[in-house]
Amino acid sequence: MKVLHVITGLGVGGAEMQLRSMLQHTRHECEVVTLYNPGPVADMIRGDGGALVGDLGMTRNTELRALRALRRIIRTGGYDVVHCHLYRSQVYGRTAAWLSAVPVVVSTEHSIGETHLERRKMTAPVRALYLATERLSDATIAVSETVRERMVNWGVRDSRIVVIPNGVDLSRVAFDSGARARIRAEFGIGAGDYVIGVLGRLDPNKQFDLVIEAAAPLLDDATKLLVVGKGAEQEHLEDVAARCNVTGQVIFAGERHDVAAMLSAMDLFVASSVQETFGLSVLEALANGAPVLYTTCPALTGLTVSRAQQVPSTATGIRAALAQEIETGPRDRLPEPAVEKEYGISAVTNRIDDLYEQLAGRRTWRTLAARRRRPRAAGAGQAPGRASVPPSDELVGVATTGPAPAETPSTPAPEPAKGQ
Repeated sequence: MKVLHVITGLGVGGAEMQLRSMLQHTRHECEVVTLYNPGPVADMIRGDGGALVGDLGMTRNTELRALRALRRIIRTGGYDVVHCHLYRSQVYGRTAAWLSAVPVVVSTEHSIGETHLERRKMTAPVRALYLATERLSDATIAVSETVRERMVNWGVRDSRIVVIPNGVDLSRVAFDSGARARIRAEFGIGAGDYVIGVLGRLDPNKQFDLVIEAAAPLLDDATKLLVVGKGAEQEHLEDVAARCNVTGQVIFAGERHDVAAMLSAMDLFVASSVQETFGLSVLEALANGAPVLYTTCPALTGLTVSRAQQVPSTATGIRAALAQEIETGPRDRLPEPAVEKEYGISAVTNRIDDLYEQLAGRRTWRTLAARRRRPRAAGAGQAPGRASVPPSDELVGVATTGPAPAETPSTPAPEPAKGQ
């Protein structure tokens, strides 16, 4: 089957890296188009050689030319499936795919919280637009039972939701002793120092300021806090470290793409989010063999793991757990078997591929129309492997590193590039 993945952008983030991993393990022919901001993950996908990446170069939220361009890409590409990721691409992608009579239209809901959808408040217009375009798809994949419940509460019919978790690419996050030494040397961390680590977008939801406050009394020349990621909160987090007199013990590594190396450099991973839809970074840390403290992680619900401890979302609660782990000292790296069994990327991608085929086998006006078209189209298409995404000068406002669309009062802003 030929699949087009539509995603808002390809900055470094959980949904974006998840898409890259899927492309590496799918059994179908895939291509990718972004609404704007191809970002570093687009370069990674190109480097993998598994998909072609196009960019619509959107410059604002309401851009009907982009809808027309996306519809043209879909109609000329001969896709069997259009799979949309993240809110803005769902609004545009589901609509364009339905108008193009694509046999199968699927979305993955990565980031629906209790009060926000991908960091935008769940206002009535956001909800109305989401639900209206959701009706144009055949199914929505929820990455956890928590996400499914939130979607049902939001108004999506339960029968239209399929729970398929995010997958963990175990080879990408495996412990590497050589990388551990290299990263520690890069940041001036001693081989015997104890390193607490956090990783993700520097965003208020992550509560990294809470971790700094909790860890501050425990930090010293041999105990450090490594903060990996970038975002609008960096200046605030630096101020918190200064206020707590631990500027020298809190290391800001910035955005990194070498996730396995950064996790390997840590002795303890802390996930302190207010709310999460899945908790991929927690699973990656467990697959790396590190012990984990977390405030919330839907992915661990019902899973038996020995190296993850849920802690209160308070400075005192986190501090008590940190003190106990520091006193225990560095542990041997032992990946959690349950993570591989439940969330291995190959098994998860197979489930998504199976869903495409199951939906394509149904009798709907779109699948029947595709079957009627197929005999006429046989032998008349493109050469095998040729890109169906048009050249960049045929797309709307094409940019290789395009800026995020500007905020408009009528609709919420698109997702900026995110940290892991």
